[in-house]
Amino acid sequence: MRKISVIGSGTMGIGIAQTFLMNNFKVNLIDISKKSLEQSFKRMELSLEKMLVKKNITKKIYDNSLRNISLSTDLESSLNGIELVVEAIPENFNLKCKLFKEIDSICDSDVIFASNTSSISITKLAAFTSRPDKFIGMHFMNPVPLMKLVEIIKGFHTSKKVVDFIFSLSKGIHKFPVLVNDYPGFISNRILLPMINEAIYALYEKVAGVEEIDKVMILGMSHPMGPLHLADFIGLDTCLSILEVLYQGFNNQKYAPCPLLVNMVNAGNLGVKTGEGFYLYGKNYNDKFVSNQFK
Repeated sequence: MRKISVIGSGTMGIGIAQTFLMNNFKVNLIDISKKSLEQSFKRMELSLEKMLVKKNITKKIYDNSLRNISLSTDLESSLNGIELVVEAIPENFNLKCKLFKEIDSICDSDVIFASNTSSISITKLAAFTSRPDKFIGMHFMNPVPLMKLVEIIKGFHTSKKVVDFIFSLSKGIHKFPVLVNDYPGFISNRILLPMINEAIYALYEKVAGVEEIDKVMILGMSHPMGPLHLADFIGLDTCLSILEVLYQGFNNQKYAPCPLLVNMVNAGNLGVKTGEGFYLYGKNYNDKFVSNQFK
């Protein structure tokens, strides 16, 4: 298999597309917005240029990557002749269900569907298709071209053949696949998001300030990034969505989102992508200083 379709041209979608392109795949990148596709292509081109300058990729990989991508807003024509669809649209159950029902009616019966969901049940999503045995989770980490882990989520009906194939494919694009079963948050976010939520609670309860909380985890626990900075990087709306899935899935108060997180999302302060979360951001997410609301 050398040709796939990636649906969704946000940060994760373009990162997934770039990763496959760098490994000599042809990729159809699909989105409902032509403007989003064009902006994402420019971001990918810049990312590839940086990797070329740092000698992380060769000129041949750079050229092939730009040559082998196609951008489209037409779902039906972009799903012809492919063997794998990777979904990377926003973390919204209803949106994902609607999309999978639509592409299920378009794609050949042997096409594998993979969702990049970070928390939503693979089994539930697969139930909206006629191919639950060919439905699997591929949870990539951000930034996708640099992060080695791919969390492979096996749904209740996912066949062993599909699991083995996706494992092999993941290794073929130089990722490290780890198999987990389909429970809320899987492994990565079941552990990570409660930690982030607890850091937000510590801020909410005035135990310490933004920088102090992050410094404790960086200097004391050897984390590469503090939990509040990481929440901004992930997107506070995404953090909230994942916590809500955990809270509803386990019906346990320990997963209840902190009221401060809820208020910030309602206010539109979503982190790096809006320029303000717990920090204020310049052009680079590392160019940051504590948001005025927390000083």
